This record gives sequence, C-alpha cells and structure tokens, in this order.
Amino acid sequence: MTTAANENAQSQPILLITSSPNTVDAVSTNLAKRLAEGLAANAGDGGIVHRDLGADPLPHLDSTTIGAFYTPEEDRSDEQKAAIALSDELVDELIAAGPIVIAAPMHNFGISSLLKVWLDHIARYGRTFLPTGEGPKGLLADRPVYIVTSRGGVYGPGTPFNHLDLLEPYLRRVLNFVGLEDITVVYAEGTGKGTDGIQAAEAEIESLIAAEAA
Repeated sequence: MTTAANENAQSQPILLITSSPNTVDAVSTNLAKRLAEGLAANAGDGGIVHRDLGADPLPHLDSTTIGAFYTPEEDRSDEQKAAIALSDELVDELIAAGPIVIAAPMHNFGISSLLKVWLDHIARYGRTFLPTGEGPKGLLADRPVYIVTSRGGVYGPGTPFNHLDLLEPYLRRVLNFVGLEDITVVYAEGTGKGTDGIQAAEAEIESLIAAEAA
C-alpha cells in the first residue's frame, strides 16, 4: 500500500556531493555516482541533485557571510543577503533531499578542502543546528547518508594505520551535529596499490543497492 508519506519520500531527490579536485575519472566520484544512480532507480521519480565541488568549487566563508549567519533575517543588510544566498541554497538542497551520497577522497588523512567548505556552508545556526542547555541540537531530519571514501593507502577499521584516518570520525561528528546519524561508510582502500580495494567497494555498493531494492 502506498501512502501519501511514502509518495513524498519517493519524490525526494538523492543529493550527491562529489569533492575530488580530479574531475576526470576520480575513484570516489565514480563509486558515489554508481551508488546514487542505483538508489535513485529504486526510489521513485525524485532523481539526483549533483553538487560537484571539484568542477564548481564553493567560495570560502568571509566575514560578511559569517556575520549574516548570526544576524536575524529581517535585519540583514543587502550585502549580507547577497553573501548568504549561496549558503541558503546549499542548506535548502540538504533539507529537500532524501538519501545523501558523499564522495570523500582522503587528503592528508582528512577530507578535501572542497568538502570542508561545503560543510562550513551547511553548518548553520538556526537552520541546521541550535545550541541548547544540553549541547547542540541538530535540526535536520535524519535520513540515510552514504560516505564513499577512497584512499591510496589502507586506513580502515581493524588496520594498523586506522588511527591516522581523521576523515571518517570528522565527517560523522559534523553530520551528527546537524542531525544526520544514519551513516554508512564504503571504503575503497589501497587505490595506490592496485584495484582490489576498488573492486571490494564496488561489490559493497551493489549489495547496498540490492538491499534498498528488496
């Protein structure tokens, strides 16, 4: 039986965030695209909204934008309104989305600077989080988030160098901060050493797609 709520959920787009500066054949991008396409095929007519941070990098926050974040909407100057418009667009994309797929290549043990800027734009006081007496409260409705991370070495859970992986714990912390807690991580490990890690990630992605279709 299809309810109105189900129909609404099916019409929500999948938000695909790719963050590699390599805009040609990046491992994380290719894997994340496959996952997003597979999820979209199972999810109805919402389609995919693709924010390619490598092809279209976001500007770093400046003092005007940060000031606008903490100024009530009715009190913002024209300059602040113009400065905050892109951030509002990014937050609106996030709020409107169903499942979220984030391609996150490891750069120097963490996320790429391109992805960090996106996070800076969407971590918004009053829109995606609020401070409370018990700590910050995330305002986004939870939904599945898939992080597809590629790395030249091997840093995943249970490996000798897992302590060097700053990417996964940081992304989890920021996403939890804004209310997103249903997080699945797909690792493409050792991409600098061969294709075994990519093939393992491809197999995991196909399993995730099949599970969503079941």
